[in-house]
Amino acid sequence: MPLYETVFIARNDITQQQVEAIAELVATTLAAGGGEVKKREYWGLRGLAYRIKKNRKGHYMLLGLETPAPALLEVERQLGLHEDVLRTMTIRVDAIDEAPSAILSKRGEERDRDRGFRGPRPAGRFSSGRGGRERGDDREEFRARSRDDGDQGGEE
Repeated sequence: MPLYETVFIARNDITQQQVEAIAELVATTLAAGGGEVKKREYWGLRGLAYRIKKNRKGHYMLLGLETPAPALLEVERQLGLHEDVLRTMTIRVDAIDEAPSAILSKRGEERDRDRGFRGPRPAGRFSSGRGGRERGDDREEFRARSRDDGDQGGEE
């Protein structure tokens, strides 16, 4: 049987469980047509590149399908009619990769990266806190000067 990958985007005001329910609807529709879902990945609530039906964010779900073409057409029809689904895209693939997709592996790398240290600060011309003398050093120098001036004023 041919292999497909389908990605659908659901509205942002539904829950993750409702998105999983839509995936279950796809699975039952495929089972009736002689196919099955081989892979299921929830990518999370992500921002859209542009507004779709007044939504700026959406729940993304990837499904790896092994199904005959008529069952796939019925799944696409059902997803198109579903009021919570904003967009779908289906492509035919040679093999369904069992490893996590690029989206999930990228998210894992972001979690592993240490965000505390971002490298040395570049040298700056202004005392905006970037490079050069620190703000505290300027204050200490001013205090030292004012103490010296004050002491001399009292002796005269």
